[in-house]
Amino acid sequence: MRIEIERDLPLAKLTTIGTGGPAALARPRTSSELAEALGYAAAEGLEVVVVGLGSNVLASDEGVDALVLRLEGELASVRVREGGLDAGGGATNAVCLHRAREAGLGGLEFACAIPGTVGGGVRMNAGAYGRDWSDVLERALVVSAEGEGWLGADELGLEYRSSSLSPGEVVARVEYRLEPRPPDEIKADVAELVARRKETQPTNKRTFGSVFKNPEGELGAGRMLELCGLKGHRLGGAQISPKHANFIENACGATSRDCVALMVEARRRAHQEFGVVLEREVVFVGLEELPPVT
Repeated sequence: MRIEIERDLPLAKLTTIGTGGPAALARPRTSSELAEALGYAAAEGLEVVVVGLGSNVLASDEGVDALVLRLEGELASVRVREGGLDAGGGATNAVCLHRAREAGLGGLEFACAIPGTVGGGVRMNAGAYGRDWSDVLERALVVSAEGEGWLGADELGLEYRSSSLSPGEVVARVEYRLEPRPPDEIKADVAELVARRKETQPTNKRTFGSVFKNPEGELGAGRMLELCGLKGHRLGGAQISPKHANFIENACGATSRDCVALMVEARRRAHQEFGVVLEREVVFVGLEELPPVT
């Protein structure tokens, strides 16, 4: 194989929450290297997990029997084109937003609240402040062990915090459709959104981002859990953020097991108080699904 695979790399080093056991890691830099890595995983019967910046991921403390991918090089590049951006699946949202602002292209401002990568944004149809990836995505190049092809936004099954992409399908590149906008206006809007995020979310703590999807109705997951009295609730080294109840912080040596225990308790309380079964937003890697709420 041309692509190198690192063995027994602790996922705690790659995830924003700072938990997770050992896994095999590949860092493909081109589409051909990505195809090679996916072919290897298929031949070995390994699940494929793309970690990006490691946000929105909670991995087993015991490690995972999977090939973890982190897209780099060409697969993390960003180029400006007329009417939009071309970006690799491993490109960070922050870099994409910066390049768009420099080019006077608006539409990605909401992504300043999403500390992840382009591919993760597509897979989860990530969003904030009333917008999501379906608003700006034109098409995506999706690679699997069977081959590759471009899919339009309408072919990706983009819904609230989800898409139709399977675990073995990896977003290698996307084309964003953006609109001309003065850079100063973009900068001002981003500054306002960043300030709002810092005021309401634990941006200076180790978290994996939002824990649960917002249920239907007026109450969001965070407000619902706050009304359940869960702000600051702690189990082991993990605690529900005192600032926003839909975040779990690594307070001191947390494990993924601690985080899951908090999620189970949060779902129990929300169901008890509001009759709602919260659905997780964070992606589980090597972990069993949350038990039914009774």
